[in-house]
Formats: sequence, structure tokens, C-alpha cells
Amino acid sequence: MSNQNLSYVQYSDEVEVKQPDEDKTIEEIIASFERMRRFVYDKHRHALRGAHAKGHGAVKGQLKIYDNLPTELKQGIFREPRTYDVIIRFSNAPGDIIPDAVSSFRGMAIKVIGVEGRKVLEEKADALTQDFLMINHPSFPSGDVKKYLIEQLAQEKVVTVPEEAQQLVTTALRTVNTVTEKVGLELYPTSLGITKPETHLLGETFFTTAAHRYGDYIAKISAVPVSESLIPLIGKHIKIDNHSTLRDLTVEFFRENGAEYELRAQLCTNLERMPVEDAGIVWPEEESQYQPIAKITIPPQDAYSPARRVYADEVLSFSSWHCLPEHRPLGSIQRVRLKAYETSSRFRHEMNQQPRVEPRSINEMPD
Repeated sequence: MSNQNLSYVQYSDEVEVKQPDEDKTIEEIIASFERMRRFVYDKHRHALRGAHAKGHGAVKGQLKIYDNLPTELKQGIFREPRTYDVIIRFSNAPGDIIPDAVSSFRGMAIKVIGVEGRKVLEEKADALTQDFLMINHPSFPSGDVKKYLIEQLAQEKVVTVPEEAQQLVTTALRTVNTVTEKVGLELYPTSLGITKPETHLLGETFFTTAAHRYGDYIAKISAVPVSESLIPLIGKHIKIDNHSTLRDLTVEFFRENGAEYELRAQLCTNLERMPVEDAGIVWPEEESQYQPIAKITIPPQDAYSPARRVYADEVLSFSSWHCLPEHRPLGSIQRVRLKAYETSSRFRHEMNQQPRVEPRSINEMPD
């Protein structure tokens, strides 16, 4: 269907509604994150991200905002056709370094450089960057804080299970899911994404999953592989034959190839069918399609040099809350992220004795 003549929901502070006992629930989630973080630190004698700990590569590129966007899409950093430098980090969702054979959601974190204007997070208010965080699923499996607490407590238990057992569980569930899909069913994915198939990381479509303010409107954003180099990788099944197959494939690809992803925005047209407070609901595209807003172009490069790995994994931080007010995260899942990402970043940088800084130039990222 066409998006022409659709009536888009106007943003206002009233679109967010806190849940009963939400603050208490968030504190319980943060406490679970803290226990996991300490366990993982003791395991590795090194502090990792509380989520998306395992990076598969980091690349430099450019984000070009499309010209002649309709008024409703010309919002925030997309309000004018200009080009920004970007840093992109590819990752797996868990807060631990585990074998790639253990299925999980994959992440694409985008840091846009050169974004002027005061940012939401006070500590980074004067930074010249803005982040977009995405995973390869159109919704967040646990859609609100109460469901997320249940998932988080389950993840806390999984972290302490031996890797061999984790791999057996994910292989069994992935097999069951393949069978059920053939009869029109699908296992509901957990926050870890353990039923996800073994497909090529770079052929995935990534989504913000939860809602963001989009200037005068409300939206979710996706990143879709569109270049001739990436299209053959869409849905391509791969063989996981070592601990870091996804890294190896990423490095191998970018050694010889460039890539293009198109950013698209899905504007909210109905708060009942496209809710802000339940990130577990997939917004129906028959009511509002994802519309092109920009293109990311990534040239060939070394995606995992020693200096780059240290910079991307140790120095850089990514947060959905590091943004202009025009792109502020919305909903209870996003409100959990506000504190969870901040405490995780502070712990990681302090324990590893790394600076908490935002780049002011793409040249700060090593080759």
C-alpha cells in the first residue's frame, strides 16, 4: 500500500505512560544486570558490555540523507540532505563472549559523527555524535518492563551455564523452530534470540525494535542491505565452524567489498495497533510502510585490526539515549535502557581503565 495521505500520530509527552511499580521493576532489572556483569568480569578478568559484548567488526562509512524527502520524514538529523561520517559496530546480543554456534540476536550500532545540537544525556550534551541501536528483529521480544524482568532473570541463569550446554539448547530449539515454521508456527524468540537461524550477519535487516520520537512524529527505523555485494547474503545460511565465524566472515567480506544499507523510517499511524509502550508488537507494514530516508555507504577496509578492535570494543559506547531530543527513545523498554546502558558503560570503562569519550572526527577511529 502507499503511504500517501496517511494520518501520522503527532508526538507529545502524553504518548508515554509509566507502568505501575515501573521504577521498582527497573531497579530489579538493573540489579540482575549488575550480578551478571560481576560474574562475567570474574570469568574473564575483564569488563564487557552488559549487552552486545561480542563484537564481530567495526567499520567506517558515510550516511547520506536523501534529498526531497516529504515533510513528515524531514525531521531531526534527517531534516536536510547532508552527509555524515559514521562508525558501525556489528555484534551479538548477549553480555558475554560466547561461541557463535549459540544463536542470538545480532546487533548493528551506528554512531553518526558531526551532529550539532544539545543531546539528551547531560554527560554527552555537547558531543557531536548521535547513536542508533538496532537488532535483526522487528520488535523487542519482551515488550515491556515486567516481561523484560522475567527474561532478564532467565538470561542471568543462562550466563552461568557451561558453553557446551548453551550450544546444545540453542541447536535443539533452532531445529524445533525450523520444523514448526513449516506448519505455519514460530517459537516466540527470547531476548537472547536463541531460535534465530545461522545466517550471514551482513545480510540481515536491522531494526530499532522500540519506538523513538521522530521530530513531530513517532517512528521505528530499519537498516536494509541494498548493495549488489550484500543482496546475495540476505538469508544465506552459513556453517558455524569456530568460535568466531561471524567475525571471520565480516573481516573477509570487507577486505574486498564495500556495502550499502538503506535507512528507512516507519511512522506511527495508530497508537493502539502501533503502541509505544509495548515494544513487543510488530507495527503492521500494511498500515504504514518503512520509507527510505538515507543510505549508508561502507568502503572496503580492515574491520578488525587490533587497534580498531580495542577502540570499538573498549573505548566506544553506544546508547539509544545518546541523541537529539527529536529522536528521544520512547516506551518502558527504552526507559530501562537509559539506566542499564549508563551503568554498564561506566563500569566497563572504569574497570578497564579506558576513557569515556565521544569522537569528534572519524579520524579518531584507527585503521
